[in-house]
Amino acid sequence: MNRKNIVIALAGNPNSGKTTIFNALTGARQHVGNYPGVTVERKEGRVKYKDHDITVIDLPGTYGLSAYSPDEVVARQVIINEKPDILVDIVDASNLERNLYLTMQLKELEVPVILVLNMSDVAEKNQVKINHGLLSQLLGIPVVRAVGSKNEGIRDILEEIVNYDSGQTKAQERQGRYRPEIEDELARLQEQLQPPQPVAAEAAAGVEAGTELSTMPFRWLLIKLLENDQEVGRQISAWKIGPDFMREVEQSRQRIKNLTNDEPEIALVEDRYAYVRGICREVCQRALLDKATVTEKIDNVLLNRVLGIPLFLGMMWLLFQMTFTLGAPPMDWIDSGVSALGDWLNANMADGLLRSLLVDGIVGGVGGVIVFLPNILLLFLGIAFLEGTGYMARAAFVMDQVMHKAGLHGKSFVPMLIGFGCSVPALMASRTLENPRDRLVTMLVTPLMSCGARLPVYSLLIAAFFPTQMGGNILFSIYMIGICLAIIMARVFRTWLLPGETEPFVMELPTYQMPTIKNILIHMWERTWLYVKKAGTIILMISIVMWALFTFPTTDSQGQPYEDATVQLENSYAGQVGKAIEPVFRPLGFDWKTGVALVAGFGAKEVVVSTLGTLYSIEDEEALAEEEESSVKGFAERAKEQSGYTPLVAYVLMIFTLIYVPCMAAIAVMKRETNSWKWPLFTIGYTLALAWVVSFLVYRGGLLLGIGV
Repeated sequence: MNRKNIVIALAGNPNSGKTTIFNALTGARQHVGNYPGVTVERKEGRVKYKDHDITVIDLPGTYGLSAYSPDEVVARQVIINEKPDILVDIVDASNLERNLYLTMQLKELEVPVILVLNMSDVAEKNQVKINHGLLSQLLGIPVVRAVGSKNEGIRDILEEIVNYDSGQTKAQERQGRYRPEIEDELARLQEQLQPPQPVAAEAAAGVEAGTELSTMPFRWLLIKLLENDQEVGRQISAWKIGPDFMREVEQSRQRIKNLTNDEPEIALVEDRYAYVRGICREVCQRALLDKATVTEKIDNVLLNRVLGIPLFLGMMWLLFQMTFTLGAPPMDWIDSGVSALGDWLNANMADGLLRSLLVDGIVGGVGGVIVFLPNILLLFLGIAFLEGTGYMARAAFVMDQVMHKAGLHGKSFVPMLIGFGCSVPALMASRTLENPRDRLVTMLVTPLMSCGARLPVYSLLIAAFFPTQMGGNILFSIYMIGICLAIIMARVFRTWLLPGETEPFVMELPTYQMPTIKNILIHMWERTWLYVKKAGTIILMISIVMWALFTFPTTDSQGQPYEDATVQLENSYAGQVGKAIEPVFRPLGFDWKTGVALVAGFGAKEVVVSTLGTLYSIEDEEALAEEEESSVKGFAERAKEQSGYTPLVAYVLMIFTLIYVPCMAAIAVMKRETNSWKWPLFTIGYTLALAWVVSFLVYRGGLLLGIGV
């Protein structure tokens, strides 16, 4: 049987449950990348239904399709250039009026649309009744009721997709109507003007994929020009248009302004909302509620001016306690397994470079990172749960007052929260900030948040040098130092480097809901798999390189092999580099070995752990072979003996790892986001200086007070 291929795109507002629907449709059959030429994340998955192979593209969450943010531009360009067969618009049924604004813009593109009323259970709990049949009739498109978190309505969505493709659904595709003044001008322009076409030579020379706007409805192009859409205007400027085309459009804009006393773009927005309000009055019935909703009751506590921040800090503390306390037993099991593997290789392989590579480079490097996989899983599990409940959006709202003191607003805290997982998507998330200064300052301070890659460093040092009952508190303090430093540096940058007025803050607060186990596991697995993949590729490669730098040369200047492992290590290529930079790190309590590990950590922060593991296993190979205790405790003993580590030095190393240079991937993303090397290089410089100064103050202060020595 020949299967039919359909490409659909999921559109929707942020917090409408679009990702939940995407996960429910595609399950594990999805992959993540970036859209060509931009750092906007692209999710794509596949699902088989009846005789159809359906490709599902998850568009960035947007409130509209105007060119006000990179997400909006990307969503629009995917619809225009990739031409999905069907658009599936996911709306929050409990906030129908706000969500339908995007629906009206999607319909203007004249692509088949299916409307999915997600979170219908929440609307029903709030006693909001929606007449689905009437809504479908008024919009001229199919309407499906769904509860994505419970997998309700997923089959109905697939059924409507197949019906659309087979021609069984014949929607009327009613267009929204604007006020007479605007409709008259649109009709006049459509009658007098011909659709512009791209110049063949310029298109061949690469005048962007946006030149395919020529295949889009002429009415939509005219609406965008009346809105003074800069992106469409820029692309059309490379097209073959008559000399009177833009003059006619500008005259229409002026006539609309004179007749409505508003700029045309404002009038168009108002008319869309007026049309949506009219639809909602027809299809929605809401009972008068004498008592607050569950969400309102919870928000009265969590968003309280006095209790909000302490409760947020308390939740973070519980998250880190869970990460370290529950993660300790499985971490010990994996640790014992890694140690046993190293012992087995030592016992069953002849002494030589191959055994050293396997034991010291691969097992000692990659194994030392995999040990902390339980901590990573638990951290991402906790973050996925908080995101799924709707609390993470509240965290930004709670921090708004604090962020204002830093010259930013609560919305800037969202990328910082994402930074707990990984700095790369956190830097991308700054695109949601409309003010360029806010966006840049947020990017500059986001790397100060403790990403998941730093967690293995913290876990190793905490497990090795601090009692188990203190682990959660130590971890919590490191994360709080990162947040405080980010706020302080944002104030510094906003005052002296990028001054300007702070914009008002408005943030969507989604309804609270209990996330499903499936969605939590999918989110957790996506992030954890990136960590595992990095351990098997980047960290493996760097571990092998660092092993080679620690191992060679194996002979002295006279060509004689080194008899002492310590002497050989100090004269290795890595040892020579370490000795050269040791004066910089010595005031912080670090020796040359720690300096080398920190330099290697520029590639990926997990490499700090793998480098230290490789380094100490090379130098003390005989003791390592006889050692029966776990590699973590063995590391502690060797670090104390060879490098003079104390709890204070371990804590300072965690602080330095927290602050200094973000990984190469984050620097590359920052370069693409800012379109310049100026700010990535500035970030490298200021984080290095800040890391040294803060670490110096903590180390010297600890020595004076006799803490952790």
